[in-house]
Parts: sequence; C-alpha cells; structure tokens
Amino acid sequence: MIDEDLHRLADRAGVSTWYRDAFGHDNAVSPDTLRAVLRAIGLPGDSPGQIADSLAILQAREDGRHLPPLMTADAGQPISLGQQEGAWELTLENGTRRSGTLNPGESLPPIEEPGYHSLEIAGQRITIANAPAECKRPRHGSWGVAAQLYALRREGDGGIGDFAALARFAPAAARQGAQAIGISPVHAQFSADPDRFSPYSPSSRIALNVLHGDDAGLLNGFSFPEGEAERQHLESLSLIDWPAATRLRLRRYRALFDALGGTHPDFTAWRAGPGKMVEDHARFEALHGHFFGTDPSRWNWRSWPEEYRHPASLTVQRFAAEHAKEVDFHAFLQFLAERGLAHAQRAARESGMEIGLITDLAVGTDGGGSHCWSRQKETLIGLSVGAPPDLLSPQGQDWGLTAFSPVGLMEQGFSAFIEMLRAALRHAGGVRIDHVMGIARLWVLPEGARATEGAYLRFPLQDMLRLIALESHAHQALILGEDLGTVPEGFSDALQARALHGLRVLYFERGEHGFKPPEYYSRTAVAMTSTHDLATVAGWWSGHDLETRKSLGLLGDDTAIWLSYEERERDRQALWGAMQASGAAQGDAPEAHNTGPAVDAAIRHIGRTHSTLVLLPIEDALGLREQPNLPGTYREHPNWRRRFNGAAEALFDSPDVSHRLQELEKSRPS
Repeated sequence: MIDEDLHRLADRAGVSTWYRDAFGHDNAVSPDTLRAVLRAIGLPGDSPGQIADSLAILQAREDGRHLPPLMTADAGQPISLGQQEGAWELTLENGTRRSGTLNPGESLPPIEEPGYHSLEIAGQRITIANAPAECKRPRHGSWGVAAQLYALRREGDGGIGDFAALARFAPAAARQGAQAIGISPVHAQFSADPDRFSPYSPSSRIALNVLHGDDAGLLNGFSFPEGEAERQHLESLSLIDWPAATRLRLRRYRALFDALGGTHPDFTAWRAGPGKMVEDHARFEALHGHFFGTDPSRWNWRSWPEEYRHPASLTVQRFAAEHAKEVDFHAFLQFLAERGLAHAQRAARESGMEIGLITDLAVGTDGGGSHCWSRQKETLIGLSVGAPPDLLSPQGQDWGLTAFSPVGLMEQGFSAFIEMLRAALRHAGGVRIDHVMGIARLWVLPEGARATEGAYLRFPLQDMLRLIALESHAHQALILGEDLGTVPEGFSDALQARALHGLRVLYFERGEHGFKPPEYYSRTAVAMTSTHDLATVAGWWSGHDLETRKSLGLLGDDTAIWLSYEERERDRQALWGAMQASGAAQGDAPEAHNTGPAVDAAIRHIGRTHSTLVLLPIEDALGLREQPNLPGTYREHPNWRRRFNGAAEALFDSPDVSHRLQELEKSRPS
C-alpha cells in the first residue's frame, strides 16, 4: 500500500515512476530513488505520515486559496487566479495603476504590456510576470562564428584566452560579415582549485570566470615584471596549463588590487550597484580558499562546520568582516571580469554586429560551488543531473552537476532563475541554453547512485518559457536552446511557438533518404556544422575522431571498430551526395585525407539552410581536425585546453579562411 501512495505522491509532485529507454524498454524507478528525489524537492515520502503530509501540501497549492509569490501570464490573455475574489489593484512595471473587483469564477482582465507587474488581492501581494508571445527573433539570413574563449590568443594573456582577446577578435569577425559570436561559458570557477576548469561544471552561473578578466587601462603604469618569464612560457604552449596560468593571473590581479588599494572609483561604484549580485560569491571564494586551502577534504561547502554552510549566518558575516580584504579582492576579480565582458560586447556592437556576443548557459552547477551554497532553497541538494541509458551510453550518464529545484523555484518566485537569465544577458545579444530540455524535465539521481538509478523530474515548462521570453524582450536578446538528444513529446513545438531557436547540426540532420537538403532545415533554428562536443568537419571527414576514440578504447571491440569505419565511409559518400545536390560541392568525393574541399562544401551547404541563423565554429573556419571536448574522457584527453594558432584578430587573415567566410556570406539567404 505504501508503494501505491508513494507512486501517487511522486506522480503529483512531477517525479516519474517509470521511464522508457532508448532501446524501447520500460523501466520502473525504484522506491529508494523516488524517496530521495522527493526529499530533495521538499516533499518527503519516507513514511505513511510524510506521504500524507506531502500530499496535503500539494493539495493546498492546487486549491488556489493562496497564490504563489510569482505567476506567469501571456500578454493579452485573461489571467486565472484560481479561487481568488474581491477588490484588486495592479501596478504595472512602468508605475501605471489599475483596479477592479474579481467575482467568483472570473479571471483578471488581460494585460497587454509585458513586464513584471505587482498585484494586490485578498490581502496578498504577488508578481505577475506578463510575457510577450515570442522571444526576439534575429534577422533572417544572419550568420556568426562560435569560439572557445579560452582558445583565443593575445600577447600578454598569460596563457588563457580572455575578454581582451575577445574584444580584438570581434571587429575581425565583423569585417568578414559576422553578426554574432557564440562563446563558451564564462561562469565562475573555483579560484582555490585551478584543476577544475571545465566551463560546463561551474561554481556559479551568476558570477563570472575571473580568469577571463580585463584590467587594461585600470591603473596607468602598472606592470608585473616578476611574472614575465613564466608568462612568455605559458603563452607559447599549444595546450593551456590551467593550474600554472591560473596562479600567474591571480598573482597579477592581487598585485594590481594592492596597488589600487581596493578604492578605484569605478570598482566602488560597481560594487554598490551591479556588484551586489555577486557579493555572496565573493564571500564563498574567501571561505573556500580558507577551508580547502588548509584541509583538502573540505573542498565541498557541505563539509564545512555547520555555522559556515549558510551565507546569511552570523558566523559567515563575522568571517567576512574579519577577512574583508580577501572578500574585497574576490569582488574586485568579478569587477574585472564584468568590465571585460562589457567591453567585448561593446566592441562587437560598435564593429557593426547586430547581435554581438551569444553567451552560453550551463545546464547546472557543481553542488560544492557558490551558486548552490547561496541559493540552497532553490537547488536540488543531494541530487546529480545526468542522462538515462541510451545507445551511446548504455550505463547512463552522471554529469556531476546539480540544478534548480522546480518546487524551490516556484516557492521563491523563480528569483534564482530570473537572476541567472539576467546575468547571462547583461552584456550579450543572446544566450544559448545548454540541454534546454531541462526546462521541461531533468534526469536526476541520488548522489552516489549509478546513472541507471535515476528518475525524470518535471519542471514548470510554460512558466519557464514565459520567463525566458520576458527576459528576451527586456534585453532584446535572442534565445538559443541546445535540444540535441532525447526530446520530450511536444517539446520542440513548445520551443517553436515561443521562437526559442533550437540547434540543427549537419551530422544529425537526416531523413529517410539521407542527409537533409538545406531547405528542410527548420527556420526557427540555428544551423551549425558541428559543436564543441562533436568532431570538426575535418576531423569527421578524415576519421580523426574515430582514430582518437579507438586509441582511448572508446570504440569497443574489433567488430565495433570495423563497423564504425564502414559506417563513416558510407556517411561520407552520403553527405557529399547531399552537398552536390544542394550545389555546395562538385565532382567526386575527395579522399578521407583531403579535408579542405569537404570543409568548404560543408560551410556552403550549412550556409544555404533556411535556418534563421548560422553559427560556424572557428575550428571549422580554420579547417582543424581536433575538437574542443571529447565526451566520456577526462585527463586522458586535453579537453578545454587547445588554443588557436595566431593572434585573435589575425585568425581570419589566411586566404583559405577568408575565402570560406566569404562563401558563407554569399550562401546565406537575403
């Protein structure tokens, strides 16, 4: 009986009790997993009493007697307030006031103006997030480039690409006709632990990666001669030495901070305004350096003494006061980073780009990081995000990240979600949401469990889509969603309806008769030759990616290896045929080692698609064989470490590269 009640609670709470895997098999979710997920969202079901209490909480929410702190609505549509009735007063975001009386069963009259409006009714004050019908759409036929920020070079970067290099790169891309630059995530990492550098496993999605900061012009005459020899060495490397480069950059920034005395007027003004948002992160960084620096077993904030685990505690406030200079330093690092990002976006727009930077929003954060520490009520503490078993990963995937709690978000008025969107769009013309399916559901698993021992957790999709559309409208920014992989039924239609642009990658765009012609690509989408997790065109055509995976033991036994190479040869011929049919390629397919013609044809082919926007990875513009990241690997492959040859502003100077971009420009529909 308890399992039946547990299943009833799980169903009503949005936790799946079963799932269908990629092999077509239905799998039951274990009671232990259900209980762990329910505990994490604040609806425990460990006993009959807890199940009854949690069901009562859900019933009270559904009754509509008490309104949530924030409700979403569609502009121009009536707004249902459940059982609410009586006098109401609405204050629009612009200060305009309206009032009326709500009779039983009636809805609030439509609000035409998008925005965050304040409603008072029956002694309650809530926010109405009134969304436009769609996200902002880019001009049809636009194109841009996608760059791994850390890979860009400039003299003086100390071995890591930064916003100063990006500001130099943007005008060069604009001169070629690019309207946008998609960049790798610039979320904050862990200053005390430079061995953690994956841009998709951040400490915070609100704060920025301080290693990309830009201190140019902040203090005239400032120099850091003691690091000169090390700087030159690190800048000469083809692969980033993250620990060494991090230590060097932080030493330089500390010397600059000491020279300024922490009193630069721009920093002081920033900290009193936009910088307030990252104050918790600055305190976390100081605490993390304190605990992890003295005891490596205390890397995760959940291993700190209890009184330090809550950012609002008196103990944390006392620590911040006693270590004010260290907290100030980490706030200063955030100031340098935001200053640099703003400068890069300004350089892009002033160069003529309509969009400029498109930032990247990771699907989650490290559970031991500052975002989780500072937003505990809205976070799935004790759960990890991943993927269920599929053809490529029969054992499933555990990404080692945590994410927002759907229940926590609703109870807190979606404040953390809105805050995150605003941080991503503050200095950008768009954002790419990684694993955008996460706004509908996430595969979550208890910490320490196998990836097969998870469950799908449902999210309030329509609420989150409305908030995304509203922030898109407020920032006049386009929204991209990485929707590759298993997509819930009806999800793609929901994205299309809101003009949230999915990704269409050359290798995956296939139909019954092979690779799709350009005119069959979705219009409300971004077309790409590849992504950071996939083979470059040159790597794919040559089979270099297969060779790499084979050398690492990732292709399976001899039979699987043979089948992979046979399939690739068939795919090469099929893709060349599709590119011939589109007019992007002529003549016979080149040999596998002759990658140049294949790269050129792929760029022309993707340029002719009907998708509104094309983003071309720099690796494909340069014709490189190595990809930025190889999923399923860690230290055995140099993920997130490869740098481009040559200065950022000179990457397009080669005749071959310039010709490819000219062909892309010509191939885009007007």
